[in-house]
Amino acid sequence: MYDAILFDLDGTLVDTESVAIETGLAAFAQHGHEVSRAFLESLVGTDDLTAEGLIRAALPGIDLAAVSVTHAAAYDRRMDAGLAVKPGVVELLAATPLTAAVVTSSGRVSAHRKLALAGISARFDHVVTREDVAAPKPAPEPYLLAARLPGVPPGRCLVFEDSEPGAEAAHRAGCVVVQVPDVVPSQGRFAHHLASDLLLGARMAGLL
Repeated sequence: MYDAILFDLDGTLVDTESVAIETGLAAFAQHGHEVSRAFLESLVGTDDLTAEGLIRAALPGIDLAAVSVTHAAAYDRRMDAGLAVKPGVVELLAATPLTAAVVTSSGRVSAHRKLALAGISARFDHVVTREDVAAPKPAPEPYLLAARLPGVPPGRCLVFEDSEPGAEAAHRAGCVVVQVPDVVPSQGRFAHHLASDLLLGARMAGLL
């Protein structure tokens, strides 16, 4: 039924979205900007350039470079203290011999660092990052590339995503989409299967 499984990274494989939001709230506040949790949640699943544009539109005149340095330092400290994988990741990766790839809006260095910290790098045949595409999620290009690398038709790729932009990207690419929402609830508008965890989603999609 499937020839490859493709995974988003943040919020799907590794538990980073909640950390990013918590450290982000503190960083904005430290520089005199009180932003809401809902605002930072609205950025989940977007690439850095898109997020930057949305932040500048909401907070004209912000010294975003300074906020970003503070945020990155706090985020890195949390990552270095230990990066947990999401429930079901280890079991799911062990249960299937299919070609596996990561498709993320993170940069290349950041993506590989997270995979290494989580101890799951070796299981993935390909890692598609923001730097590998011209148009990031919700455009379909990242998932089209992830299917093309192992020579698999998109329709035979099973995708696991947590965010709406990611699910939209995979849906537009023609993949089968399992959405497991993380910090932001979803009605699964772009998902073929909406699940509470990865293993349930895999069963719903007929993978397990």
